[in-house]
Amino acid sequence: MRRTFALAATSLIALAAPAAAQVDKTQINRIIDEGTNQSEAMTTAQYLTDFIGSRLTNSPGMRKAEAWTQDKFRQWGLTNVHKEGFDFGRGWWIESASVRMIAPRPIQLTAIPIAWTPPTNGTVSAPVIVAPITAERHFDAWRGKLAGKIVLISRPTDGSEPGKAPFQRLNGEDFAKLDQFRQPSYDPEAADRRMKRLDFAKKLDAFLKAEGAVAYATESYRDGKLLHGEGYLFTREDTPAVPGVQIAAEDYRRLARIAKVGPAPVVEINSNVHFDDSDVQAYNVFADIAGSDPKAGYVMAGAHLDSWVAGDGAVDNGAGSVMIMEAARILAKMGVKPKRTIRFALWAGEEQGLLGSLAYVEKHLATRGNGADTTTGLARFMGWSGRWPIRPLPGYGDLAGYFNIDNGSGKLRGIYAENNPAVVPIFKEWLAPLASMGATQVVIGKTGGTDHVFMQAVGIPGYQFIQDPLDYGSRLHHSSIDTFDHMKADDIRQGAIVLATVLLNAANADKPLPRAVPAQPKVTDPFNYPDPDEER
Repeated sequence: MRRTFALAATSLIALAAPAAAQVDKTQINRIIDEGTNQSEAMTTAQYLTDFIGSRLTNSPGMRKAEAWTQDKFRQWGLTNVHKEGFDFGRGWWIESASVRMIAPRPIQLTAIPIAWTPPTNGTVSAPVIVAPITAERHFDAWRGKLAGKIVLISRPTDGSEPGKAPFQRLNGEDFAKLDQFRQPSYDPEAADRRMKRLDFAKKLDAFLKAEGAVAYATESYRDGKLLHGEGYLFTREDTPAVPGVQIAAEDYRRLARIAKVGPAPVVEINSNVHFDDSDVQAYNVFADIAGSDPKAGYVMAGAHLDSWVAGDGAVDNGAGSVMIMEAARILAKMGVKPKRTIRFALWAGEEQGLLGSLAYVEKHLATRGNGADTTTGLARFMGWSGRWPIRPLPGYGDLAGYFNIDNGSGKLRGIYAENNPAVVPIFKEWLAPLASMGATQVVIGKTGGTDHVFMQAVGIPGYQFIQDPLDYGSRLHHSSIDTFDHMKADDIRQGAIVLATVLLNAANADKPLPRAVPAQPKVTDPFNYPDPDEER
């Protein structure tokens, strides 16, 4: 029978005493030796990025990655290697694409099809019209003006020349900013406003189709000819009708300038993309190192295997996936016999709303709300954390701790305590032997946007590592230059060593990690009036 949380509205309740039993230092020496002198991290990374490449959820590349990672886990001697499916949507991939300006002069433009938009079915050409549309209220201004046009729907920007160095390593001042308790904010209406913005994408596509637009284009949000091509209408019922491309910022602004003075430039697009509906299930990949005590539960580490399509998914999140895989290889090679099982997860659907890790939570750990959640697509991500009460499943208490890696290929510098002060001394003890490798920081702050979020949301002790940002946020994240060249080998090897050490500590600790238990909060600001622009 399922239990429902009916807890006092306290934000932190320690359910277990501090974990002890630090790993034998000789085991740490073996982890370091295996993770440096015998490392396979970069050969793993090279195959994943150069041979398999981009791994959009349910694309052919992702299917290859699902099979290849399972084979590697089995070769390394892990057990219970398998994949688990969950409802997702269409596969999609790019065979080729070309976007050219053909008048007033011929220029090859730097551009990419937007994910899950349809093909052009050959080359189409048309004059462009700059019609910035960011809200449904803008439709009337452009009604009757878009037929036979390629519609540039982004308002042209002025450029984004960098004001600071794009490459960064963290320092003491940065850590101090992270080590601050920030009171949580609860605004249940925010999810509704986000849902309206998601609905707008569907309404925009319907408007463009009804107006007879040939295709649409957006401006890349980074300069330097970087492309991204993200799109979120991946279920069959939401598939757009109008082909879409993202054009490099410099090229997009050129088109807009010419259109401003006239006559409008003519652009041709050939978007040779394909849908794949052979299997609408996406799959998470799992592998175990079996524990010696069946009653002790398990600890877990994960990273998302899926990526976007513009690059090869190297630092987002091939790097995290490689650290997970290399930590698994190291511990399996050592023949460790931990008390708790150590489970390794490679998630799918993270880029579309953490859907793979959410599926795991709902299947094995807990559900939220009083009824079945029938939402699909990105809407599941937006509304899920606002559902109450939390309903634990029989396996809820088995997961003693989850550790996530998903911030590029930078060195692991420590770990976020997620506003749970009870874990701070435990993590400091575990990291102490690794201080000379740069992993020293335990900060109270929270971090979001990746696969520990929904575990935290149901009270599972789930944590994300602090990483040196390098140039992850400035130019690599989701971009067309996210390739092997930008992966830092020394940092990835260090990350796998840190992860393996933390996992072994967690697997052998006397008690599970203390839990920060969520109870339904009261609205933080009951007098707030939302910004009208958020309603668009």
